[in-house]
Amino acid sequence: MMRNKKALLVIDMQKGSFTHDTPRFDTYGVVNKINALANIFRQTGQPVVFVQHNGRGADVFTKHTLAWELLDELQVQPTDILLEKYANDSFYLSKLQAKLLEWGITELIITGCATDFCIESTVQSALTKDYNITVVADGHTTADRPHLKAEKIIEHYNWVWQNMIPTKGKITVKGYDRIMKVFASTAIKLD
Repeated sequence: MMRNKKALLVIDMQKGSFTHDTPRFDTYGVVNKINALANIFRQTGQPVVFVQHNGRGADVFTKHTLAWELLDELQVQPTDILLEKYANDSFYLSKLQAKLLEWGITELIITGCATDFCIESTVQSALTKDYNITVVADGHTTADRPHLKAEKIIEHYNWVWQNMIPTKGKITVKGYDRIMKVFASTAIKLD
């Protein structure tokens, strides 16, 4: 039986998304969960991939600007992989798919920002590429929208993803505590 090789994706946790004008739901809770998950992945030699939006041509998230930088609170390590993306979908015109294939990754654990844009687009894209996907239910965030509060947006997408018809891969949505219990029960083994 082939075991799944996992990678942790941390999407768009960039300073330009977390400003005074764009407060995100439970920012520090999400950051702390990402840091803890990343530590477990590193301990077991599994990739931690930080995906940064490069808004080339759009005058937002310009590479090497303050807005493009990852949040200071994230505990990024030299062994982590930093990849750029150019659209909501982390796979579109990026090196993500090539890297995942190179590493033999079959399962993605997805976290980051923004639930209703880049997380949603990446989940949908990964599903059509037949990855097994686990979305960390309380490991992604967004901002309030004119018609809906951030907490409700997160709740909505967690429900949508949990109820999607899978492709060859499967999709699950699990809370951080549940994921950590699974890791602990397997002596923190992910492969």
